[in-house]
This record gives sequence, structure tokens and C-alpha cells, in this order.
Amino acid sequence: MFTGLADSHAGKGEKPFDHVLIDEAQDLGPAELRFFAAIAPEGENSLFFSGDLGQRIFQHPYSWKSLGVDVRGRSSTLKVCYRTSQQIRAASDRLLPERLRDVDGLEDERVGTISVFDGPPPQVELCADETAEAQTVAAFLKAVRDDGVAAEETGIFVRTPQLVERAKEAVACAGLEESPAISVMHLAKGLEFRAVVVMACDEGIIPLDERVADAADEAELDDIYETERRLLYVACTRARDRLFVSGVRPGSEFLMDVRGQTAADDA
Repeated sequence: MFTGLADSHAGKGEKPFDHVLIDEAQDLGPAELRFFAAIAPEGENSLFFSGDLGQRIFQHPYSWKSLGVDVRGRSSTLKVCYRTSQQIRAASDRLLPERLRDVDGLEDERVGTISVFDGPPPQVELCADETAEAQTVAAFLKAVRDDGVAAEETGIFVRTPQLVERAKEAVACAGLEESPAISVMHLAKGLEFRAVVVMACDEGIIPLDERVADAADEAELDDIYETERRLLYVACTRARDRLFVSGVRPGSEFLMDVRGQTAADDA
């Protein structure tokens, strides 16, 4: 569909829009990018993109320049975060490298980014089993409710649809009158909550064993690990004020980064 629409507009002198602004641009596919370029007139400032390479969870990297969209020398990195506390943002950023580079050589430098407000540090809890995790999450949910955070201001995220039941068990254990929003991590994009729980961050869950086993070579394996890290990053940064991350021991290897630990520290 996008390819057909792009072809139909490519040769037209008059375009339907003077300017096109695209958010979440890191997840544009090649056909979608060609479409947006085709419906905007040629010239400076006809296209404006905003996005975060750290949140790219749906698309493999490809060259924008090869499709006629060259933003080199016309891009900048925003350094001020207005949505997430300094403590949550700093912990989440440890899941990503300090510099992210796309295939056209553009860099997203994360060093020096700040948030405009503070909050409590994220909590990371590894439990003996799923029952203990449900009880621990329930205690957090009751605590944020008692602090005045409403159910609609609280979100719970898990890696796969099969894990939604674990989240529901924690909510039931908390005995809340209303349930917080429960979703998989892939649907977290664009959402925001005062308090967020990221549950079931077990070994074999994130990164997901099925994806790791399907890797054809080292390059694909590296890409899978990077995508899984970005997925956890997206889930964690949905939190504005309070973040709680849990799993069953030994837990995901990525949680050491959220905690700011090394393997030696964990040992």
C-alpha cells in the first residue's frame, strides 16, 4: 500500500502537504519512509523527523540516504528529558550504549542527557519463585496506591502475552478495587504512567530464549540482544515517578545494568 501510494505521488508536481512532521521516526520502514518523502514537496524543511534510536524495536536499520532522505548535517540530539525522573532515566540509559549509530553514520549520543525533576530510585527485586514475585509486586502496587497514585496512572508490562497471567495474579494479590493497565512490552510505545511495574524479567524471558535460539549467526545474535535491551528500555521509560522491576532468580542478565552492577558485584 505504501509503495503504491509513494509511486502515485512521486511524479506529481503538486503535493498534498507543504510540510510533514513524523514522530517515532526510528520505527519507519523503507516503504513508509518513501511514502512520506513522496507526499512532501522537495526543498528544505518539508520533512521533519523526531525519534529515539534507543527505542527502535520494530525495524532493522537501513539507509535513509539510499531512499533519497538525507538528514546528515541537519540533525541534532535533544538532551533534556521532561517525562521521566532523573533516577529512572539514568538507570534505563544503562541498558543502552553511550552512542548509538545508524547505517548512515548518524550518532545518537546519550551522554550528558538530564531530566528536569528527581524521584525515588528504581527498585529491582529478584524473587525465589513466581508466588513470591506476585506478593512483592502486590506490596508495591498497594504502596503507590496509598501514596495517591490511581489505578489508571499505573502500568504493568511483561515480555510476552503468555506472561499477562502473572501480572494479573499480582494485581489479585494486591486486592485492588481497580486494575492497573496490563500489557506486553511491544505495546508500551507512546504510553506514560506515574508508576510502572516491569514483571517477569527472568532468565530466558528477556532476552527471549526462542529468539536467541533462532539466530543464524553472530551478527544476528548481536542484533537480537540489542533489540531485547531496547525493548526493556522502552518498558522502563514509561514510568514518570516510580519504577519497579521484578523477576525470578537468577533473573535477566540485563537487570545488572538497571541496578548499575557488574558481574563481580553480583557475585
